Amino acid sequence: MPALVRNMAAELTTIGLDADDTLWENEQFFRLTQERFTALMAPYCDPDHLHDRLLAAERRNLGHYGFGIKGFVLSMIETALDVGGETLPASVIRELIDAGQDMLRHPIQLLPEVETTVQVLSRDFTLVLITKGDLLDQERKLAQSGLGDYFDAVEILSEKSATAYARIFARHGAGPERAMMVGNSLRSDVLPALAAGSWGVHVPHAVTWALEQAPRPDNHRRFRAIDRLGGLRRLIETL
Repeated sequence: MPALVRNMAAELTTIGLDADDTLWENEQFFRLTQERFTALMAPYCDPDHLHDRLLAAERRNLGHYGFGIKGFVLSMIETALDVGGETLPASVIRELIDAGQDMLRHPIQLLPEVETTVQVLSRDFTLVLITKGDLLDQERKLAQSGLGDYFDAVEILSEKSATAYARIFARHGAGPERAMMVGNSLRSDVLPALAAGSWGVHVPHAVTWALEQAPRPDNHRRFRAIDRLGGLRRLIETL
């Protein structure tokens, strides 16, 4: 690897970590709720058509509701009304609201090696939790995770962009060129971080929301991929 790249790695000061599906499970609970939604709407619509309608509603509503459980529930309700019509029983809407509240109450499940990795990295780097979604829900999950003390800062965004990463890494470090963003989403965690001039590390999760998928930037010299968060320290050492 060119000496310039190794020098950049040696000057790394700040690491941004995504939260959902990078530190703890998240998308699997959306999938389970969507299965519940599919079963509930079976009398009105075939599963494939329902999935397409729901995904279209989620995409359409991002600008109104943002990311997270509340927007997901509102998109399910909208889709249910579109598919079931005005005679849709109120009990269906009630069950969808209950499903969303169940999601909001679900305890945090840390992914393997997360706590040890975050603890070790916090000794040598400024750690910033960078996540997006509903403010209250993200604060709840961080509090339940027990990881809060390892982070020097927490940034909860409505959207992740190159501008946002540049601003965050300037505020909490020596700028984006000396920072790294790590997460499971190519679209939100990796690509905009690379565009800001940072390192972008992809940690794939078994389940990824369709709207977070994007092509891997394999030819970008600051892109890396690891199969688990526990490999991050070794990756940094071998850059």
